[in-house]
Amino acid sequence: MGQSKRWRPRPGSEPLRLKGFLNPRLDAPLPIWMIFPVIFMALYAGHFTLLRVPYYWDEAGYYIPAAWDFFRTGSLIPTTTLSNAHPPLPSIYLALWWKTCGYYPEVTREAVLMVASLGLLAVWRLAMRLVGVASVAVWTALLTGLYPIWFAQSSLAQADIFAAACSLWGLVYALPSRGRVPWASALWFAGAALCKETAVVIPLTLAAVSVVEGFRLGGTARGKLWREAAWFSSCVLPLAGWYAYHYAKTGFLFGNPEYLRYNAEATLTPVRILAAFGHRILHLTAHMNLFVPVGMAFAALLLSPRPDANGHDRAALPPATQMRIFLLLLANAVLFSVLGGALLTRYLLPMYPLVLLAAVTTFYRRVPYWQGLALISVAAFAVGLFINPPYGFAPEDNLAYARVVRMHESAITELTKLYPGATVLSAWPATDELTHPELGYVKKPWDVVAIDDFSAGQIARAAEEPQAYLAALVFSTKYDPDSPLERLSGEALDERYFGLHHDLPPELIAHQLGGDLQWKRDDDGMWIALIHFNHPVEARLDQGTSGRRIK
Repeated sequence: MGQSKRWRPRPGSEPLRLKGFLNPRLDAPLPIWMIFPVIFMALYAGHFTLLRVPYYWDEAGYYIPAAWDFFRTGSLIPTTTLSNAHPPLPSIYLALWWKTCGYYPEVTREAVLMVASLGLLAVWRLAMRLVGVASVAVWTALLTGLYPIWFAQSSLAQADIFAAACSLWGLVYALPSRGRVPWASALWFAGAALCKETAVVIPLTLAAVSVVEGFRLGGTARGKLWREAAWFSSCVLPLAGWYAYHYAKTGFLFGNPEYLRYNAEATLTPVRILAAFGHRILHLTAHMNLFVPVGMAFAALLLSPRPDANGHDRAALPPATQMRIFLLLLANAVLFSVLGGALLTRYLLPMYPLVLLAAVTTFYRRVPYWQGLALISVAAFAVGLFINPPYGFAPEDNLAYARVVRMHESAITELTKLYPGATVLSAWPATDELTHPELGYVKKPWDVVAIDDFSAGQIARAAEEPQAYLAALVFSTKYDPDSPLERLSGEALDERYFGLHHDLPPELIAHQLGGDLQWKRDDDGMWIALIHFNHPVEARLDQGTSGRRIK
């Protein structure tokens, strides 16, 4: 007997959906266990030249020291850096890799690439469950992997990529209109919460939707929806357990007081929240050339849906799913407008695949030769990886971070040759790079004197204590282009609420500190330099790896 007609997918249309995640067609044309190695090898090849890059920014400032402490001592509470109360799952994961393969940057980066690949596999799986069209899943996963923020974070050992991968797998089992698997999503959401505490916003938003729908529908559906809400909300239990443990060990519930003040207490200003929300909307629709697929998707909505070969409308995201995606985007934008002192785009990492899935599905449904629009988006993202935008951004949003790291490596190499053993004036993260050999920049710790940045006010303070240092390693702490777009973005608000400052040029720093500019390097709007001073240095009894800070 031939195959039943109801099992045969229509040419050019979505495969038939049967019973949720058990539908064998959802893995077409290949099962996911065959897709994962392809994704990993593609990511590995794309990041091959980055595998030995030393640790950067928040990697060096918190995540690597926290994992390093667990690796050496078994302590879940960091000892070589202040505890921020971030959950410990990334530290445990990295320490296991170091225990197995050795403590090398390439081991760390390969381990993170595995997690990023798992996240992209979730993007594939989610697209297949929601739309059921393999080409849509391929383009969504490809665009996610190439999106500059995701690409850069794919090898950076920061908690956001861990939480994003777990959150996306939770959405695989929580987001479809039919065939949801609440217990499976709860396990993944719990893992996300143990990677980063703010990941709970995704399951709690879905739980709130289920509760509201339960009230609206009533009957037997109410109990099912409320059970789903309970499963989604259960992710807070392991997180609460971690906070209880952290409080018992440190006396602080949500991290050290300075961290809590910067990321929560100091952010609760209405004007600041509104300004941050505006930034978050831009992050979700325009940043790093995201405006290309988003803009084309909005234009495509003006077109009527196209029929498939059998005259049926092409597959689309179900209305209930569209509503949930919109609420997830809104909830994340609001949360990270209220919390988080810095407007880091990586906080929104699990949201970008949802934006791209909606865009690619719109292309597929409404535009002839729709894959051409997807290809244009690929080109835009590829450009964004290498060419910086005409406004300030964090170098970790594209491959600028690698250029910054290599500049710092070159400067520290020159510093070692020219002024071995000198007391060095600098700012974070170079202060950590100089005092923590495990980060890969130095063989032994240097004595450092720290300032916050290289703005006029900080340099004036450093000039008041010239006897404290013999050399200075100065650098651009932010990408600070001189463009009309940057000036129109609200500098006054950014300076007041988001820490925007302007570093002095190295020549002016040397002049104000009374030193000689000995070495300088520029790279695409960023710079780094060494300054030497001929005055005597005050002997200190407190020399050590931590140095001291000029107030």
